[in-house]
Amino acid sequence: MLRSKTGGRVLRAYGDREGDGMVQLSFTLAILPGDRAREAAKRFAEAHGLLNPLVVTMEQASPEHSYFVAYGHSQHSVDVDAIHVEELSAKELSREDIEASAKKLGRKIVVVGACTGSDAHTVGIDAIINYKGYRGDKGLESYKSFDAHNLGAQVENEELVERVLALGADAVLVSQIITQRDCHKENGRALVEMVEKRGFRERVLLLFGGPRIDNKLARELGFDAGFGPGTLPSKVAAYVVSEVLRKEGLE
Repeated sequence: MLRSKTGGRVLRAYGDREGDGMVQLSFTLAILPGDRAREAAKRFAEAHGLLNPLVVTMEQASPEHSYFVAYGHSQHSVDVDAIHVEELSAKELSREDIEASAKKLGRKIVVVGACTGSDAHTVGIDAIINYKGYRGDKGLESYKSFDAHNLGAQVENEELVERVLALGADAVLVSQIITQRDCHKENGRALVEMVEKRGFRERVLLLFGGPRIDNKLARELGFDAGFGPGTLPSKVAAYVVSEVLRKEGLE
């Protein structure tokens, strides 16, 4: 195993053998397939730091474009022990464990989810809440212990807050796909401030999710937790159950 000067574990890409640094780079260029196009792709890969790149794929992608895949040697590595990530401290629980734990509460856990502001992309919130779920992992609607409400897309913060209060929600799930000009940060921070102003911040879990979201960013914005791309509904369910029981002094 490679070590850095400080003794940390150094990781390099794995291609044909451990640590050989071989990587694939895929890209599209405005040129049609041919010898000149192959050379252009090779030089493009070299400009990105690949040594002795081999263009293994060259396919026409449009009347004016070609798609390329180059395979070459990368000199870069990463000291994994120098990476510090604020990970979500959530227990791994099975569906049976989640349902059993939730029974301690003596009632259903109320969850309200929405894509807020101008965001019209519901794929994330649907994956977590809707019965079908994601990658074979059924959503919160499928749990007997949850009363889940999916408000859909383009829900203004004011409307979300009113529904949360009306339903007596234990947790709020906010999904943000649109991130241009950091609008997801602005919108998320505004929701937290609104909840604080209305005086019920301590009574509700605020969860933030989306492709540009991680736990560190979510907490910086004032949320309790953040969930990034690929999150399964069961992970959210386990976190919500554990935190609601903790708030009620039952964990």
